[in-house]
Amino acid sequence: MAHSKSRAADGKITYPPGVKEISSNISKEEMVRRLKMVVKTFMDMDQDSEEEKELYLNLALHLASDFFLKHPDKDVRLLVACCLADIFRIYAPEAPYTSPDKLKDIFMFITRQLKGLEDTKSAQFNRYFYLLENIAWVKSYNICFELEDSNEIFTQLYRTLFQVINNGHNQKVHMHMVDLMSSIVCEGDSVSQELLDTVLVNLVPAHKNLNKQAYDLAKALLKRTAQAIEPYITNVSRLYCTSHLSLSLLRSLFLILGFGKFNDNDERLQVVKLLAKMFGAKDSELAAQNKPLWQCYLGRFNDIHVPIRLECVKFASHCLMNHPDLAKDLTEFLKVRSHDPEEAIRHDVIVSIVTAAKKDLTLVNDALLNFVKERTLDKRWRVRKEAMMGLAQIYKKYSLQGEGGKEAANQISWIKDKLLHIYYQNSIDDRLLVERIFAQYMVPHNLETTERMKCLYYLYATLDTNAVKALNEMWKCQNMLRHHVKDLLDLVKQPKVLLINWNLPDPGKAQDFVKKLAQVLDDDERIRNQLETLVSPACSCKQAQVCVRDITKKLGSPKQPSNPFLEMVKFLLERIAPVHIDTESISALVKQVNKSIDGTAEDDEEGVPTEQAIRAGLELLKVLSFTHPVSFHSAETFESLLGCLKMDDEKVAEAALQIFKNTGSKMEESFPHIKSVLLPVLQTKAKRGPPRQAKYAIHCIHAMFTHRDTHFAQIFEPLHKGLDLEDLDQLITPLTTLGHLALLAPEQFAAPLKSLVANFIVKDLLMSDRIPGKKTTKLWVPDDEVSSETLAKIQGIKLMVRWLLGVKNTLSKSGNSTLRMLTAILHSDGDLTEQGKMGKPDMSRLRLAAACALLKLAQEPCYHEIITLEQYQLCALVINDECYQVRQGFAQKLHKGLCRLRLPLEYLAVFALCAKDPVKERRAHARQCLVKNITIRREYLKQHAAVSEKLFSLLPEYVVPYAIHLLVHDPDYIKVQDIEQLKDIKESLWFILEIIMSKNENNSHAFIRKMVENIKQTKDAQAPTDAKINEKLYTVCDVAMNIIISKSTTYSLESPKDPVLPTRYFTKPDKVGVLVRGLLRSPNSDPNWILEIITRPPISFKKNQYPIRILSEILYVRVERESDPNWVCLYRTQMDPKYYKSSLIEGQASKIVWTLVHFGLFL
Repeated sequence: MAHSKSRAADGKITYPPGVKEISSNISKEEMVRRLKMVVKTFMDMDQDSEEEKELYLNLALHLASDFFLKHPDKDVRLLVACCLADIFRIYAPEAPYTSPDKLKDIFMFITRQLKGLEDTKSAQFNRYFYLLENIAWVKSYNICFELEDSNEIFTQLYRTLFQVINNGHNQKVHMHMVDLMSSIVCEGDSVSQELLDTVLVNLVPAHKNLNKQAYDLAKALLKRTAQAIEPYITNVSRLYCTSHLSLSLLRSLFLILGFGKFNDNDERLQVVKLLAKMFGAKDSELAAQNKPLWQCYLGRFNDIHVPIRLECVKFASHCLMNHPDLAKDLTEFLKVRSHDPEEAIRHDVIVSIVTAAKKDLTLVNDALLNFVKERTLDKRWRVRKEAMMGLAQIYKKYSLQGEGGKEAANQISWIKDKLLHIYYQNSIDDRLLVERIFAQYMVPHNLETTERMKCLYYLYATLDTNAVKALNEMWKCQNMLRHHVKDLLDLVKQPKVLLINWNLPDPGKAQDFVKKLAQVLDDDERIRNQLETLVSPACSCKQAQVCVRDITKKLGSPKQPSNPFLEMVKFLLERIAPVHIDTESISALVKQVNKSIDGTAEDDEEGVPTEQAIRAGLELLKVLSFTHPVSFHSAETFESLLGCLKMDDEKVAEAALQIFKNTGSKMEESFPHIKSVLLPVLQTKAKRGPPRQAKYAIHCIHAMFTHRDTHFAQIFEPLHKGLDLEDLDQLITPLTTLGHLALLAPEQFAAPLKSLVANFIVKDLLMSDRIPGKKTTKLWVPDDEVSSETLAKIQGIKLMVRWLLGVKNTLSKSGNSTLRMLTAILHSDGDLTEQGKMGKPDMSRLRLAAACALLKLAQEPCYHEIITLEQYQLCALVINDECYQVRQGFAQKLHKGLCRLRLPLEYLAVFALCAKDPVKERRAHARQCLVKNITIRREYLKQHAAVSEKLFSLLPEYVVPYAIHLLVHDPDYIKVQDIEQLKDIKESLWFILEIIMSKNENNSHAFIRKMVENIKQTKDAQAPTDAKINEKLYTVCDVAMNIIISKSTTYSLESPKDPVLPTRYFTKPDKVGVLVRGLLRSPNSDPNWILEIITRPPISFKKNQYPIRILSEILYVRVERESDPNWVCLYRTQMDPKYYKSSLIEGQASKIVWTLVHFGLFL
């Protein structure tokens, strides 16, 4: 290159062979001839011709002299321009011209020559086209980016091309123009407004009418450069001010980039982004000025292309914040997108709404907030998390911090309840997030103690019932986990490790992490000590924060920013750290309750009635007394609770008694002065207080005092002697107290209690009606309208049950007598004496009391064993009682016992009868109970894999035999083949099977099928010789089998285990049926030998039951396998029902009929 410069410095021009010097001394014609030869030479050269490039360098400089650039002849100028275009191509990337002024002159010269493109019929048009093609292909004008006057050059080029374009040009000309102009826009650092206006002015309708080709060229250019030109088009002050011209430009731009005509997704996306910025800009009035355009843009919320819908959703927050008046338009479209199949779009809908709400709550309406609320139940964790966190942030800002005033706080008052309701979800991730939200947003743990307890106090007072239950459950779960960690610290055992990992995200992986934590605790004494402090009941909130910080710091590593083990440990520490409650916090909370009692609290300002605040505060203390009992151990707290005991409000006194029961285990030695005052109060409550207070008083004495026998005797003797049936109002509390004494101290009062039950309770109280009941058609009345005699009888029933639960299996005869008494009450619909004196509401109360008593006794194995099948079935029928409240109360008790895994599995089958409940809400509640119970049992089996010996009593699938047996003995099932009754049976079976079969874990469908098949080979153990009962059994089994086959595609697979049937309900299997079915199910089976038996005349079936039994099994298996019509014909010819009307041969003919019916083959 240095040699080239030296040659240029010499000034000697070398021309191509055959070309003489080109100067002003020759004629125009000769100059044109010589220039054509030069053009041909440069046209044939390429970039690799280094020698030629050096040889003709001075010629290239000569052609750029003013002599040629300003030559008067247009042919000369055209040829020189073609040469210059080739020179730029040959010498690229370094042009031989270094002077900025010279470069400007050259490109302005070339631009002027491009005007020759206008005349497509000119003889020189091809040479003009070559010039355009060359500079477009080489992108020669890009050299001008470094020039100060580049904008002037580009603008002139654009104007020239828009001027010369016309309908005479072909597609190639149009394409090269677009290529040339787009390279300047896309590869430059910026686009000047002048250049942009040069393009956009061609979109104005008036210009379009003058030159349609210029409009098309501008349209194509904008499409090509949409991404690069977008930032400059969205200059709002320039593009859509109030001038008519700018609005026209915008309309034209939209028509060019219109959604309907835009098939390319990426191009349509760029248009959406552009218009989003236009509509969302702060001072924009575009939506109001151009409503059709706004509506078209809203239509993109439903675009088929996911990124476009995503862009529209992201735009929504800016629009809501800058243009609240458009919220109504956006609401409907955001509603649809909140249910979008794409997770990212649902997520960004939440982000947009929450972002606007956090700026100003008035920007979002209730409908938009409800979209966020709905997404807290989204199927995807990322979406649920965003929704929950968004609501939490909104709640903290407007409710906790008070921004926006009371009106804003009232608008979002539902958020606290909704967030806590999520704790009912099965996902551990949801529950962990609720706990984190509670600690950081609802009751921030970093608040000062008094302020934190005040916040908790009024939050608890304003929560709805379900939210309160969820919060209570949250504290119980955290307390349970603290105990597990405490056990882990004492001794690392596999079962405890398993229990801990089920309280962390992804339990499968968490188990390994917990094992690793156990190893860390074993190796690091400091971490072990800090964790012991953390789970200690005496740990303060400040200590907890220090321990959490030190443990995470110790386990963290700067070299490993992503540490899964540390993250899991953080989850564990978050759950067990007592960041809210300690002794100081309880003291502050008690003071807050006392302020409400004294009338000095700010209850009205917080929008909570004082009475409601007091009750809620005591309820809160009651829950905390269970999870944090040691935190109550202060004289000040106990003295305040003593004051609550003396209040007239029964609920307040009850709560105080429960708190004493939970927290007073060490009161006798630590607070003797409290004990001396408390004991007389408890004794008074036990003797003369309301029934519930009497109950809690007895339990307080049992939990708090060492010499409880003496105290119990001081209470028992006067109450026992003072029982008087003449004063029924004063009988209820003594019976309550005596019942709980019987439960807690059965041996101390064994003899008097047995006499009391046999003589006073049964003979004098239950077996006689003293006060005639009110005649009414009502089946239920409120509690305060129930007669005192009925209330006394209910307490008498409870006393009997508590006595039995106290003595347990030592008095089996008494157990049988009590069970007979309870079932007699149910048999007589609640009127045990059957004298007709009792009113219907009183009878309903007694039926419910008797049924609940049976459930209570069934929870004890010793009593469950002596409950007969008839008694069980009679108890189960209470769930179909004519009284709604009886059905409701019984279902709640049943559900509670099953959830605690105290009631045997057969009681889960009782819910099958709920399918007949006429009230939709009751059916829905029963279904929820079933779902929860089945989930609990499956989770228990996962967590306790070693309980295989209890599988029969825990595995939900084993409820099917109990449900079948219960339905067989349903009093409503009278006629075996009655279609309507069979429909009810099918509904009841499906009520349970639908939930059990929702998951086919371990091929459970085949297991259920096998179980039903096995039942069909047995007889009802309750009535093994009753042909009709067994016929019902086989029919119900066929209905169940039909459901299994119609609802499952895997029922025919091999059962994972051989089911075990309950021997109390079914006899041993029938060997004939098992043998035939086993043969038929064999892949190599040939049933032809059996055909010889069953093709005998029908009369032979009357003499021998086996042919028809065999036929029954053949039909069932063949129909089940392939629905073979030949077997149906065989049935029609050989199985005329008239031969079997008398005995039905143990129900086998019926089995055949129903086999065919339920497989859809009986015509």
